[in-house]
Amino acid sequence: MGGRGPPAPSCLGRGDAMTAASGGELGVEQAPLRVSLDVTAVPAQPVGAGRYVIDLLGALMKRDDIALTLWCRRDDSERWGSLALEARTQVAIRPAAPAARPARLVWEQARLPWLLGPRKVPAFRDLQGLEHRSSEGSIADVHHSPHYTMPELARVPVVVTIHDLTFLDRPELHQRLKVPVFSRAIRQAARRATALICVSEQTAVRLREHFEPAGRVFVVPHGVDLNRFTPDEPTPSGEHGSDGAVLARLGIRPPYVAFLGTIEPRKAVPVLVEAFDIVAARHADLTLVLAGRPGWGNREVDQAISVARHAARVTRLGYVPDDAVPVLLRRAAAVAYPAREEGFGLPALEALACGVPLVTTEGTVMADLANGSGLANGSGLANGSGLASGSGLANGSGLANGSGAKGPSSAAWLVSPGSVGELADALDQIVRGGSEVAERVRLGLEIAAQHTWQASAAGHMAVYRFAANGSSAARLPGGSDHGRGVPRQVPPFR
Repeated sequence: MGGRGPPAPSCLGRGDAMTAASGGELGVEQAPLRVSLDVTAVPAQPVGAGRYVIDLLGALMKRDDIALTLWCRRDDSERWGSLALEARTQVAIRPAAPAARPARLVWEQARLPWLLGPRKVPAFRDLQGLEHRSSEGSIADVHHSPHYTMPELARVPVVVTIHDLTFLDRPELHQRLKVPVFSRAIRQAARRATALICVSEQTAVRLREHFEPAGRVFVVPHGVDLNRFTPDEPTPSGEHGSDGAVLARLGIRPPYVAFLGTIEPRKAVPVLVEAFDIVAARHADLTLVLAGRPGWGNREVDQAISVARHAARVTRLGYVPDDAVPVLLRRAAAVAYPAREEGFGLPALEALACGVPLVTTEGTVMADLANGSGLANGSGLANGSGLASGSGLANGSGLANGSGAKGPSSAAWLVSPGSVGELADALDQIVRGGSEVAERVRLGLEIAAQHTWQASAAGHMAVYRFAANGSSAARLPGGSDHGRGVPRQVPPFR
């Protein structure tokens, strides 16, 4: 892989050194932690894991204790450069990866380990015309692979995010070609990663059931942007217009039931269409809005709509621009997210933040979320320990009782997987309104308020420090339960 040197990075942001905020000794200036982040898999229209990367990155770039190197596709540097313009820290953009997915996977194994180092970096001029002298060493203290795969031969510590274990547990929910690729990737991450980030306790438990990970496992929940996802319309109206104007551009009007997510088998959209068909007969002006790009296995969705009695009242929007998503959610009469399996279920959290009644699936991570389980504290780690306790209690708030009950202790209406009747009844109850609706919405707002991307970024920083330091304790900003900036850690899953 010799010959041609590394691609010249684009360096943006301040890159200020910081003091004790990173957990160092008070008054001792420390250099920012150098973190390499792989953003090559984020599509032009990001959803799910792609949104996780973008929103996490946005929160990390507001910190002073990190310096970022972003590895992106060669045709995608402009997007990441635009995001980095407002960064408080230094961000180096390295457009090194090919565009096609198969070629990217090969690049990650064959080229990226060498680029990460340690190696001698020749002098170069970056995209801003700044001269960089030759140096020797690793480009980062730690590398983060945010979507299952990792550079297996990397000689720097590697953190890998595992979103869910459905490639192993429920392979029928995925395209056949992806199953062996990502099943192998999860196995390799369990064997080789210095640390693994699971986005929910359910994912961490399943990972433990399948493997004995060599590295530490941390649970770091996702966040939500509470400035965008809010029950109230911005005043004055945002740059994209009022809520009414946004809905008019989308071609929809209230009242409607909203679904947001990629249209694929795991989302159980045909079940939602059938349930809506029942509810539509009771509420003559209600419509169903399906927002999300087509994934795979859409034939059952097409068939369910074609045989529905109220098919004319089902609207398929396709991919919805980011600016329109909060409007779509907060103006809905209800949000239905009947997915059978998810790693986190970000649309469910965004719905709660918008103060919208939510219906989702019992026994899933979305139900845990609605029950208040696994809330992030100031550290970004679930319950501050790296792994949620499993008690169902949310930091002593009493929001959840751990039973999965459908009473007012849950912010959502929870229905059995695949139950058309239960889903229809829940939607009907929501549309009719009442005191229970208001109580669940209130609980949802309390839960959402404790899930921020800033807290998630703090949790990620704790994991990065653990991996970079090779110690048994990750230092967190703002103190600790041990009084020395050191939280309790997850014991190895053995």
